[in-house]
Amino acid sequence: MQEDYPSREEERGLVRRFEEQLKQQNFTFFDVMEFEVIIQYYLDHLKYGRALKASRLANEQYPYSQEISLLMAQSLIGKEAYEEALKVIENAQNMHPNDVELNTVKGSLYSFMGRFDEAVEILSSTLDYAEDKSEVYYNIGLTYQTNSKFKEAITAYKKAIEANINHESALYELAYCLDVLGELEGSVEYYKQFIDKDPYSSYAWYNLGIVYSKLENYEEAIKAYDFAIVIDDTFSSAYFNMGNSYMNLDRYTDALNAYKNTLKNEGPSSETNCCIGAAYEKLEQYELAIKYYRKAAKTDQFYEDAWYGIGCCLVAQEKYFEAIHFLNKALKLDPENANYWQVIAEAEFKTGNVVSAAEAYQEAAMLEPNNVDLWLDWSFIYFEQGDSEKAIDLIEKAMEESPDDSDLLYRMTVYQINAGRYKEAFNYLENALILNFENHEVLYEFFPKLETQKALFKIIDQYRNKN
Repeated sequence: MQEDYPSREEERGLVRRFEEQLKQQNFTFFDVMEFEVIIQYYLDHLKYGRALKASRLANEQYPYSQEISLLMAQSLIGKEAYEEALKVIENAQNMHPNDVELNTVKGSLYSFMGRFDEAVEILSSTLDYAEDKSEVYYNIGLTYQTNSKFKEAITAYKKAIEANINHESALYELAYCLDVLGELEGSVEYYKQFIDKDPYSSYAWYNLGIVYSKLENYEEAIKAYDFAIVIDDTFSSAYFNMGNSYMNLDRYTDALNAYKNTLKNEGPSSETNCCIGAAYEKLEQYELAIKYYRKAAKTDQFYEDAWYGIGCCLVAQEKYFEAIHFLNKALKLDPENANYWQVIAEAEFKTGNVVSAAEAYQEAAMLEPNNVDLWLDWSFIYFEQGDSEKAIDLIEKAMEESPDDSDLLYRMTVYQINAGRYKEAFNYLENALILNFENHEVLYEFFPKLETQKALFKIIDQYRNKN
């Protein structure tokens, strides 16, 4: 593809012109580089049907273009048409034998088709003439990893790293495989040996930080990222992952600084702007959070987390009608996300749309039945409406999924008391106290009357004295 990639506006202009011609069925000339830009745009936005349409038209005009063949194969892979994609690659290989990129895609196709041995064989065959052997070993590692052969994948990733210590993806996937096998903690010394070889390698420090992050040792991860940044103060990935570590430590102001340094050194991206938005949201600076979430969405309108972030901020500001609009945008892009359904349910409930709220909670519960908070919120709708039976029924279903959760038992105690079933309520309360005694204070939120609180305290105090 061309080195001077067009601006985003030029890219969109090409796509608009192509789509206009699709409507009119009247195609004028696009040069091969313009077709590459159009197809890549569709691939980036997961519009595989459009990408395939464009690549077929391009292939008619430029049948000998290796790049168009590769893009067509990627379009077919996106549509899971693996056999057809394989034919495209094999046809291209007739014109471009021993091409590493074509063999790499062919290997990936064999892997998608479950033909793992053939995938490894075809990839290994390119080692003799591949300029970048680290990339070949990396793809062999991915093939083994897809086949759950993690030990073999580890060997391949290590060879990739030996060929190129700065192969970020190989180092990251290696950490993943070691983690799966429970060997990550013992591998810290393996990563440290790269620092021993070259203490001024920013990538060596960076990848040690990745390992510590995976081990959830965020303090050490930050130290490692900091060394990487001292060596190379433009290392955007180190800033970004440092920001993630600060977020995990609830140090949101520090996270903001790290993310803004990412932005400064890498330029605007949906992911970074979204992370800045998330940090501001945690700091309850909702207007600033929305500003950055909007920037993320503007950069990539298909970035669902940005729309979700805006929706969450509006919910926090009690702007529920506006929130629903943005949450639905996120949901349209990712309808299988239980969190999206749950927040929409909350917003619908706050606007008085009880039926819509219940439907949203039901969708969320189907996707994530072990989410206790979801069941608690859903059942509360019916409790607030005075329908204790329906509320009890939902908690019973929740307890089938999470039988030993004290929050569910305490909430069932509340609902049983409200239904006048004091004996059942006492049984649930006793079990809840056994599981988590300290959590009993949640009961008082539901019974503001002092007499009821005194009666509950008396029962709980009797249990405490017995034990």
